[in-house]
Amino acid sequence: MTSQLNRRRFLRGVGGSMLALPWLASVSKAAAPKATAQRMAHFYVPIGVVRRGFFPGEENGVIPVGNMGARMSSLDKQDPKFRQKPLENLTPTLQPLEGIKGKVNLITGMDRTFQQGTDVHAQCASCYMSSAKPYTIEGTAWPLDRTLDHLVADQIGTSTPFRTLEFSCNSHRDNKESIYFDNISWYGTGHLAPSIRDPRKMYRRLFSTQDTDRLRDVTDLVLEDANSLRKQLGYDDRHKFAEYFDSIRAIELQMDRLEAMKSELAKVDLEEPPEAYLPRGEYIRLMGDLMVAALQSGLTNVTTFMVGPERWDTPFMFESLFDKPRSHHQMSHNQSKMIDDLLKVDEFHMQQFAYLASKMDGIVEADGTTLLDNTLFTYGSGLGDGSTHQYNDLPIVVAGGGKKVRTGQHINMPEGTPLANLWLTQAQAMGLSIDEFADSNGTIDAIRA
Repeated sequence: MTSQLNRRRFLRGVGGSMLALPWLASVSKAAAPKATAQRMAHFYVPIGVVRRGFFPGEENGVIPVGNMGARMSSLDKQDPKFRQKPLENLTPTLQPLEGIKGKVNLITGMDRTFQQGTDVHAQCASCYMSSAKPYTIEGTAWPLDRTLDHLVADQIGTSTPFRTLEFSCNSHRDNKESIYFDNISWYGTGHLAPSIRDPRKMYRRLFSTQDTDRLRDVTDLVLEDANSLRKQLGYDDRHKFAEYFDSIRAIELQMDRLEAMKSELAKVDLEEPPEAYLPRGEYIRLMGDLMVAALQSGLTNVTTFMVGPERWDTPFMFESLFDKPRSHHQMSHNQSKMIDDLLKVDEFHMQQFAYLASKMDGIVEADGTTLLDNTLFTYGSGLGDGSTHQYNDLPIVVAGGGKKVRTGQHINMPEGTPLANLWLTQAQAMGLSIDEFADSNGTIDAIRA
């Protein structure tokens, strides 16, 4: 029977639903082995970070005062030259990475150029993954061009059902700002690749569920087909299949829980929208679980994941930190009084990134490596410091990519190194034959395997 199966088989049920399979040896052994797919995912955090909590050597630095471009004085920036060393003692914000720090690179010292004439927050989000040379893009006030994810998808996304997938964890719909504050992925100048912010909508896109009025869950719709396939699997694959099937069921249950909570909140007279009270960590992890499922099952090889919008003052419920919804943006402009709360938010965001990276690292691929080993998974923000709006010394962490990069390092680049140098390095690691990207002036050879 296994000769009739293939790695990309979809379990299908009534209503047009489908469930993509991850790699299973029993399903794949009849076919010639193929190289493990390479993936790229970007995890974007708005508003920058509190520098003293994130950057090594800045623990005792003073909060910078001044306009955009002010540079933090720190022990680690006294020498502007390149340095490369093992990633050992993690700063407070980076502590959630302790369990996987051997598969992580902290990269500091990289800058972006701000093009005068538009809002700081709009550029830091919308132009984060394009970093075009300032004043070179006609017809727009932003240095915004085709973003890295779509360039890479031209190389590694042509054989997947979705060339790219754009995830957003902005649960609000009050349109506080323009699209430039709430999206990081662009097909090209003026052509947005719209992100999906509703977990149910993303779930339907991935699994094509049409019969949701009668049976909401894909796992119910394909259960008979799944039970039939399970009988054809070897012992190890039965366990792997059960884990994957259970993970999709967990996603379904969590969606139902959050939707029921939102429905109840809508009945209460609240100052903020009901979405402001949805538990933030649960929402982010739910969207993240959907992203991991899409990468694991080969629905896509390229994703972007935006944790929240820039500058929106509609608050979020950081459920493990505060007892009521808070605005990250408003806190960032009162850093001197709210620094402890901001440090908690920064660590909270890193916890979500670490959760997803660790989950990827627990998923074994066909060649014995993990999903994380085969994914360049980048944490970053378009601002170095949310209170000063500085575009230099950006907070960047790259997890995974073990086949393509060396990991477990703190790489401090010389002052003025363009962020586009990292994007060029990642593009080349994904197989692109290009010598420059946006305003790059070289590559980061220290991370090359």
